[in-house]
Amino acid sequence: MKTVQIKAEQFFELLRLKDTPMWEIFAQMIDGEEKEIVFLDNEDKILFNYILPSNKEKLEEDRKEFSKQFSEKLANFN
Repeated sequence: MKTVQIKAEQFFELLRLKDTPMWEIFAQMIDGEEKEIVFLDNEDKILFNYILPSNKEKLEEDRKEFSKQFSEKLANFN
């Protein structure tokens, strides 16, 4: 499995500037092989990782699950 390292702060700033969803970028990275995406802070410490699936159907399942979990966490803050 290939590992892709991404500087989180720069990545999310770029998404914001281009008004592009993270999932759209992930979909463009799909090539039939799973990849481990490792998000790093500015000191190259691992913040979190995500296993990019080998197909867009699984990516869509992941997106829905992420959205559900994120919504639940936000609800707990209120």
